[in-house]
Amino acid sequence: MQSNFGPPELAVSAAAAAYSAQAAALARRLELPLLATGIDAAECAAAVALLIVDDRLLRVQLTGRGAPGPVLVDFGSAGMRHRRASGARELLGRAVGQGKKAVLRVLDATAGLGRDAFVLADLGCEVLLCEREAVVVELLRSGLRLAAANGDAWLAAVVERMRLHHGDAREVESACLREVDTIYLDPMFPPRRKSAAVKKEMTLLQTLLQPAADPQDADALLLWALRQGTARVVVKRPAKAPSLAAQQPSHSIRGKSVRYDVYVHRKL
Repeated sequence: MQSNFGPPELAVSAAAAAYSAQAAALARRLELPLLATGIDAAECAAAVALLIVDDRLLRVQLTGRGAPGPVLVDFGSAGMRHRRASGARELLGRAVGQGKKAVLRVLDATAGLGRDAFVLADLGCEVLLCEREAVVVELLRSGLRLAAANGDAWLAAVVERMRLHHGDAREVESACLREVDTIYLDPMFPPRRKSAAVKKEMTLLQTLLQPAADPQDADALLLWALRQGTARVVVKRPAKAPSLAAQQPSHSIRGKSVRYDVYVHRKL
């Protein structure tokens, strides 16, 4: 990921010498520059952001003084556990059709950091997470690996219902698509809240996920999803935003800041 002028947008660094080999392998795999071990992100001028390798979770951090903390995928975090009691969780479950059949299979076509996919898996869905951006795939792999291995039976059971596909959802094999009940889309849009955490993640994700932020690409993805013959397609939208691709849903499930547009093709 190289900008036309100035430092590269992203480079890899090991947090300590013990992780140097892992960092070097990751840099080769992603075709990114490898910087010095233990580099201080606050003092780094060699990249816009660092992909930092250590023994726990892979993380991305903006560089420079005053930059916010890292973005990572930690399914066992307090924030993710809090979502178990969130009203938004119930809205998402209703939208995809959870409870209408014994095992609901969902294809998350825009997985991102995997939070909605994790909520769906915690509700009992089997979820295929599709993510095109290789760096975000690495973050997801790191989070899934830690959740499966940390000894928490609840976490391990949830991530057992999550499978990761590196690539565009439109490249998933047709045999796999035939098993999917619901396709779920969450196109990127500007942050709804003004918190520092939201700004931090959106800044980084918009750097890493430029194709996913393209409204025309999101429209095309919805039109593809509607052609796949699944029982339903669900799109997450800002509460007051127009429907994606000018396609009117069968119905919408509304929360305070977001809504879920539901396109029903048949009963589950």
